[in-house]
Amino acid sequence: MHQYIFGQDEIVANFVASLIPECRLRGFGKCRAIGVADSDGRLLGGVVYRNWFPEVGTIELSGAALPGTNWLSRRALQIIYDYPFYTCGCFMVIQTTMADNEEALLVKAKLGFTFHRIKHLGGRDRDGVVGTFTVDDWENCRFNANRRRTPKPEQYEEAA
Repeated sequence: MHQYIFGQDEIVANFVASLIPECRLRGFGKCRAIGVADSDGRLLGGVVYRNWFPEVGTIELSGAALPGTNWLSRRALQIIYDYPFYTCGCFMVIQTTMADNEEALLVKAKLGFTFHRIKHLGGRDRDGVVGTFTVDDWENCRFNANRRRTPKPEQYEEAA
């Protein structure tokens, strides 16, 4: 059984940044984060929300997990995407993934993301993919069908 960690933004964001080579040195700056831990409280994965633009309803999301962990359950996905859409009131989530990260892109494809491949987004020799995912995509997603929405955690009434 997983535990979800709220209100520990810096700890979870640093953990996620340590797992993403492009973020290890600089981190994420001002952000919110949700962690996913095992039953002993050990962090397995997490997501970081940043660059929130409430005027247009967008937020960026980055996520990572320890290799070989089974952290991304249906419930974890619901918590991860309910926060930007229902707590922050966002219309769209934006996620950047390196083009060679096939596993992450496959998960996003199953969710219903729209992909935009960008040459050299990851550097001179590495392409990236910017994925967009709207609240409509989420509400029509098979991982979100026919269920109650996640209640707002008290500490997440304001977004990043």
